[in-house]
Amino acid sequence: MIQLANILECGMLVSFGVAWPANIRNSLRVKSSKGRSLQFLIIIIVGYVFGLGAKVAAGTINYVALFYLINLLMVSFDAGLYFHYRRRDLIKNGLR
Repeated sequence: MIQLANILECGMLVSFGVAWPANIRNSLRVKSSKGRSLQFLIIIIVGYVFGLGAKVAAGTINYVALFYLINLLMVSFDAGLYFHYRRRDLIKNGLR
């Protein structure tokens, strides 16, 4: 039963993770932070950190934790793009 739970959890993480490369690609294409939500990215990052923390606390670090880590890295990269393009937007608009 635990194996089935791991497979289902992994499926959830893969499903969520499929969206991040498209979001990153869009950020790189648009080169702007407009229309992006930093709060949303932070909430997602915190959620993945909690998920990894749950794996550590339960002593069930396995292949599923790798998917939490991959998603966390993708969302963190996207958040980094937000800050990069936010700075560029401010400079472009003469606010910095």
